[in-house]
Amino acid sequence: MAEVKIGFDEVSREIREVLSAVSKVYIGKLDLVKLCVAALYSGGHVLIEGYPGTGKTLLAKTLATTIGGVYKRVQGHPDILPSDILGFHMYRVTGERVFIEGPVFTNILLFDELNRTPTRTQAALLEAMQELQVTVEGVTYKLPRPFMVIATQVPGEYARGAFEIMETLADRFAVSATSPYNPIEEELEVVKRADYILANPAEQVTTPKRVDAISRKIPEIVHVSEPVREYIVRLVNYIRNHRAVAYGPSHRATIHLLAMSRVIAIIDGRDYVIPDDVKQISIPVLAHRFKIKEEFEVEGLKPVNIVEEALRNVPVPK
Repeated sequence: MAEVKIGFDEVSREIREVLSAVSKVYIGKLDLVKLCVAALYSGGHVLIEGYPGTGKTLLAKTLATTIGGVYKRVQGHPDILPSDILGFHMYRVTGERVFIEGPVFTNILLFDELNRTPTRTQAALLEAMQELQVTVEGVTYKLPRPFMVIATQVPGEYARGAFEIMETLADRFAVSATSPYNPIEEELEVVKRADYILANPAEQVTTPKRVDAISRKIPEIVHVSEPVREYIVRLVNYIRNHRAVAYGPSHRATIHLLAMSRVIAIIDGRDYVIPDDVKQISIPVLAHRFKIKEEFEVEGLKPVNIVEEALRNVPVPK
């Protein structure tokens, strides 16, 4: 069967329709919505930090509805096991082995309060997020496409019994972001529309199959010049070589910065990436991926400060 051709105008229109459909239900925080849509179409995952009740679950459910995808949710807690996420084999009296799928077999997985989950269970997500597959008792099972994890965490300083998110797991999230309380005018709108939103879920504007096809096509239709590629690499290496950094962002960070920049360019109506696209998402893509040395950390230096310094000091291509 001949491959269906997908042009830039079609891709741009669909991504904007998804963004618009989500924003009709999810009031405010347009930057957070853009990050989630860009992560979806670039094959990435999102880590959101925020207090309970700031709309993180609504955002994930709305995004799933908008693409006509399957949505599942996992509640993080200290007793959760890897099998509660991945699934398990059940053996019948005949000796037949049947696989019972866990919630990871979905299009959009909301993992609520990930930092309340011990590292053994966090590790269960590593293969799924990177390889789009899981291995249970030596048998490998492919996950649906697209597959996207939207994980939430309560700020560690306020969360009782919270665990650290493993560095290797944090690195698999394309972006990290915050979900603060809405300003007064937006909260008033939330209150006005609460009953309507409950009764009228988001409009479906595409399908998982279309999302997957477009995601695969984006690298072909959005051009990234050599100077912009070098700019991305220099930004990441500035952070890696900073005297206050214990360990820097991985090569995966560079790849995600490039992929996310392409979708940001599409949202802005361009089939090419400019340095401003890279700047716009540098903090969400990079700040959660590296560690500050303790002696600088006690002085109040934060990863976001290092990324901002890199953006000021790395020459921008003309």
